[in-house]
Amino acid sequence: MPVPSPYAAQLDRIPVAERIVEAGGVRTAYWEYGATDATHTLVAVHGFRGDHHGLEPIVAQLPEVRWIMPDLPGFGATPPIPGMTHDLEAYVAWLDAFVRAVAPGAIVLGHSFGSIVASAAVARGTPTPRLVLVNPIGAPALAGPRGAMTRLAEFYYWLGARLPKRIGTWLLRTRIVVRIMSIAMTKTRDAALRRWIHDQHDRFFSGFSDRETLRQAFVTSVSHDVRESAERIAQPTLLVAAVQDDITPIRAERELVRLFPSAKLVEIDGVGHLIHYEKPREAADAIRGFLEEGPARS
Repeated sequence: MPVPSPYAAQLDRIPVAERIVEAGGVRTAYWEYGATDATHTLVAVHGFRGDHHGLEPIVAQLPEVRWIMPDLPGFGATPPIPGMTHDLEAYVAWLDAFVRAVAPGAIVLGHSFGSIVASAAVARGTPTPRLVLVNPIGAPALAGPRGAMTRLAEFYYWLGARLPKRIGTWLLRTRIVVRIMSIAMTKTRDAALRRWIHDQHDRFFSGFSDRETLRQAFVTSVSHDVRESAERIAQPTLLVAAVQDDITPIRAERELVRLFPSAKLVEIDGVGHLIHYEKPREAADAIRGFLEEGPARS
């Protein structure tokens, strides 16, 4: 039985509709939250192995915003892009087509792996007045102190894709690995919140379409980072980063923000890579302030 969400009451007050659109060569499932006449519309791109559910706690804190939240190709309710390798170019082309088809002129938001896709798309011309990056991937995953762990994860996804289908699928979806990952990333000491976070990962972290698409997406996620795109993004940009993030150290985020022509960094203490689960109100406050202010200063 699902663990009750601490954000359910807030989310239940926000209208939501599930929709389908053809974008980037694939029937893309997306969810629209909030009023259609809202002052601000955000297109939000979720992280690796997740789907649109992961960002709902932030949606719950910003009921005045219209949210457009697709499932990335190969995850959740969106199938893989037929005949395509799921590399950064494919994800960028898909996101650009999606934004232009569903919400041209919307603000783009990316979380974690979504920050790589969103920043690359904006740098390459996806039209948006502003960019928001939550837990941005601001350093290379294959270098530095966590490089060995990344190589181990790379082998895990490679092995899962190469073993016989039944064994490989079990390996990639087993709750043992999912729970280890969830425990490692969760920082809160609130027992009820921890139970809910683990339940969210159990329910939504294994909704990938197939093993090979998952492997390709992982390779993409660790082969790129936001630094590649930062200098080419002219739009005002907000970075919402966690002080205890194990994926990108806060010192790397402080270096990353300096690469943008016009950006600001908001640091949230007491949380790691799960800002969207553990500190959604703080993230929402930062986003709301960013939407209400004038042009960002360098």
